[in-house]
Amino acid sequence: MAIPITVLDCDLLLYGRGHRTLDRFKLDDVTDEYLMSMYGFPRQFIYYLVELLGASLSRPTQRSRAISPETQILAALGFYTSGSFQTRMGDAIGISQASMSRCVANVTEALVERASQFIHFPADETSMQVLKDEFFGLAGIPGVIGVVDCIHVAIKAPSAEDLSYVNRKGLHSLNCLMVCDLRGALMTVETNWPGSLQDYAVLQQSSLCSQFEAGMHKDSWLLGDSSFFLRTWLLTPLHIPETPAEYRYNMAHSATHRVIEKTFRTLCSRFRCLDGSKGALQYSPEKSSHIILACCVLHNISLEHGMDVWSSSMMGPVEQPPEEEYEHMESLDLEADRIRQELMVTHFS
Repeated sequence: MAIPITVLDCDLLLYGRGHRTLDRFKLDDVTDEYLMSMYGFPRQFIYYLVELLGASLSRPTQRSRAISPETQILAALGFYTSGSFQTRMGDAIGISQASMSRCVANVTEALVERASQFIHFPADETSMQVLKDEFFGLAGIPGVIGVVDCIHVAIKAPSAEDLSYVNRKGLHSLNCLMVCDLRGALMTVETNWPGSLQDYAVLQQSSLCSQFEAGMHKDSWLLGDSSFFLRTWLLTPLHIPETPAEYRYNMAHSATHRVIEKTFRTLCSRFRCLDGSKGALQYSPEKSSHIILACCVLHNISLEHGMDVWSSSMMGPVEQPPEEEYEHMESLDLEADRIRQELMVTHFS
């Protein structure tokens, strides 16, 4: 006698015929504490994501039933904040690890599609002046609209024998360029650069550099560390300060740069898939790049919703990774050097 065997079709679960959804998990059935501990975000924030992404995650097909947008979002948040497809995470919302992977892919793409909505420089002069005033109030450097730096995120070795993703530590990674404001909100994120590229090379090839070189942000500066070359629009510290004004400038520069160091710690603390504690991202460089960008979008959305992630009680102490070793980039731009000297004389003498 033949024994019937049921085969679980993950695509059947994920997409579905009509709009019948497979709702194994209800937000209203669990406490706020449970949501924060399992998924890293409060109930109202998750409801907002359902409203924001629901249309993209509800795609009717000719198959039987679909996993609801709510469940897909919970699966993705669980992965972003834990860094692994744990069995208990899938069990909690009633789906397999294979289905979780598909949910993460769907939610990631939906967030990436909306990246420009949440990650951008202010469009008006008033908002730009607010940025300058806030940074000036922090440490006294005028005209700064953002702090720029790069962070490496570990990925699995690409299937092709491509050494371009091997960084200085011999690990495969993406070198991600970011700019943040004083609150830690991200205004530029480029996550596609291979790990072998040094920070200055990433900036040189970036769309961010093209914008500033084209004069899109006149009379404004970014602030970056010594891994970058000094430019007319990028302030870097002096390698060997000699005068009191130079020392004061370097101290102000360091205080301002700590904003993005703190922002990177925040990202890696909230989104454990980025910090390497559960291993490298097990995806291609392209998919890994999208996951990083999706986490950056969520970071900005959380700030818009008043979530002070820098002081969140859910975050324990995070071991800060050792600073990347790099050679000090000496200035090759005489005009940039003149501008920096003038700034130090005017504001730090």
